Amino acid sequence: MYIFDRLDPLKLERRNAQLWMLAIAMIVILVAGIALILYPSAFEETVNISGSWMRSIYFSFCVLSSLMVGYLMERRIAIRSLSQRLKEEKGRNVRLLQQAGIELLETLPKFGHFQDQLTMEFRRATIADQPLSVIVVALTLGDSHEADDLVTAYGDAAKSILRRMRREDSLYYFRPGVFGVLVPSAGATDASAVGKRLEEGLREISGRNHRFSFNLKVINYPKDVSSAREIQYAAASAYPGPLLLAKAA
Repeated sequence: MYIFDRLDPLKLERRNAQLWMLAIAMIVILVAGIALILYPSAFEETVNISGSWMRSIYFSFCVLSSLMVGYLMERRIAIRSLSQRLKEEKGRNVRLLQQAGIELLETLPKFGHFQDQLTMEFRRATIADQPLSVIVVALTLGDSHEADDLVTAYGDAAKSILRRMRREDSLYYFRPGVFGVLVPSAGATDASAVGKRLEEGLREISGRNHRFSFNLKVINYPKDVSSAREIQYAAASAYPGPLLLAKAA
């Protein structure tokens, strides 16, 4: 174990455990020393320890105690300072992630833009006699998380969806926690395959601590609906709530 070295943030818990082990060992030594000194008095045995030996033992005991107390205080202050810096750094990282999430969500086109694009894609699909699908994704934040995690969770989910969808697909931000993916030229089977990829990505983002739960709904033309208006209505009513109707700039 190093004595006066620079603390590595990645080994903070290990160093803290070593410090406590050293403190316990030192306490045992001090207790044993005091017990040894008091033993003759307790059992009324005559032990003559005097002269230079007694002075050496006394001063050694005092120096050892002083050094150990000073070292433990210095290490405790260093660990506390590093813990505080790590806490501040974690807070900064959380704020940066939240800011990145806000910027990403702000850049995503909203429901108004989805309506315009859907009209054009539906006209193209009817002329070319091709299918058209929309995938609606709704997120629900876990009960164990705070409201501050909303933006970060939504931003991470949007990144995951962008990575998993096809190049020709488009992502829209309907309202907080609800996304829409326009999947052109995709029948029910192809849209379901895209939905499964989205589910895999969202499960990875959610993680074992279940940051959020999610639901997906696939709307397909001509299997489920027969007009663009019906697609809009189905997408808007899949997970009722106030839609973000403002069009993207």
